[in-house]
Amino acid sequence: MRVMLSTYGSRGDVEPLVALAVRLRELGAEVRVCAPPDEDFARRLAGVGVPLVPFGPSARALTTAVPAPADLPRRAAEVIAGQFDAVIAAAEGCDVLVATGMMPAAAGARSVAEKLGIRSVYVTFQQLTLPSPHHPPLAYPGRPFPLEVTDNRVLWELDAQSIDALFGEALNTNRTSIGLPPVEHVRDYVIGDQPWLATDPALDPWHQTPGLDVVQTGAWLLPDERPLPEDLVAFLDAGEPPVFVGFGSMPMRASANAAQVAIEAVRAQGHRVLVARGWADLSLIDDRDDCFVVGEVNHQALFGRVAAVVHHGGAGTTTTATRAGTPQVVVPQAADQPYWAARVAELGIGTAHDGPTPTFESLAAALKAALAPGTGARATTVAGTVRADGAAVAAKLLLDTISRETPPVPA
Repeated sequence: MRVMLSTYGSRGDVEPLVALAVRLRELGAEVRVCAPPDEDFARRLAGVGVPLVPFGPSARALTTAVPAPADLPRRAAEVIAGQFDAVIAAAEGCDVLVATGMMPAAAGARSVAEKLGIRSVYVTFQQLTLPSPHHPPLAYPGRPFPLEVTDNRVLWELDAQSIDALFGEALNTNRTSIGLPPVEHVRDYVIGDQPWLATDPALDPWHQTPGLDVVQTGAWLLPDERPLPEDLVAFLDAGEPPVFVGFGSMPMRASANAAQVAIEAVRAQGHRVLVARGWADLSLIDDRDDCFVVGEVNHQALFGRVAAVVHHGGAGTTTTATRAGTPQVVVPQAADQPYWAARVAELGIGTAHDGPTPTFESLAAALKAALAPGTGARATTVAGTVRADGAAVAAKLLLDTISRETPPVPA
């Protein structure tokens, strides 16, 4: 069985595919991953023995740039064209293609599968991509929804129109170039009738919606066996658990002094500070010994040893912190992050910061609430409900589905 996994996005879009790839290989499948050419992604995949098929521009360069909303269609066209160039050849002979990541990239991947005549499955790592009367869609940059419209059904109709306006021409121009007919509605084409939702049901419950047969597998996580660096362990052992501050793949453009605000706010609560550089390139603000800075590190091993996790609200970071039973302060920056911040607050396992730009006062208040004993107790309780088998469930389901659909080879 040969499987192609395709995405375009940040680390949070690539890491779940690493987990799925490992589980698929354990079941005997041959796996490749199509993703941006960033060195971090290539190194991560090489570490688990999975080939990377690179395409498109660097995801980090795209994320840390400041693109105008008007650039979205052009960037989408570039991503789709790059995907067609790289993936059509790499996916030859595959039995199934798993498409995820930003909408135009998923549309390109499903088009590749269509061209090659192989099955494809669309997967999302947050439910806000899936039309439902129970929640509103995400607005694209430069295309806000009218404030007076509050009916989710109407908002989803506007969302479909917005996606077609942004990505329809880019997708169909590229489809024509490989001999495929145009699609009328991009979102419906990408999602299909049976999308997969790779999130934990306790953290992200899906409400059944007519016309959409969603398969919720659980979050795709891989046990991380990497030891923590010796100098980090020495810092952790030298005192009370610190507060972790890191914003992952977010450049934190809205808060130029994010590190200083965070460090001072944590110190005001009487805690030491552990700062993760991330794509915002955070650093220490002085040489006091109550702070330590780390780069790439095993969050699964680390989060259980900190007093709280201050982060951006990516799906992966939120799930990992929740599984660790550690209180969270979510400072959402974009996309689905306000949703995850709200879920953390609703579950009582942390606090949601109001907006992307923390001040000393706002972050100190959020930390105080997160560090309260009741929040910690609730975080411990919820941690026990989060599943760890999502990638294994998805891998078995994917291969079982293909096995049922593939006719036996004549003797």
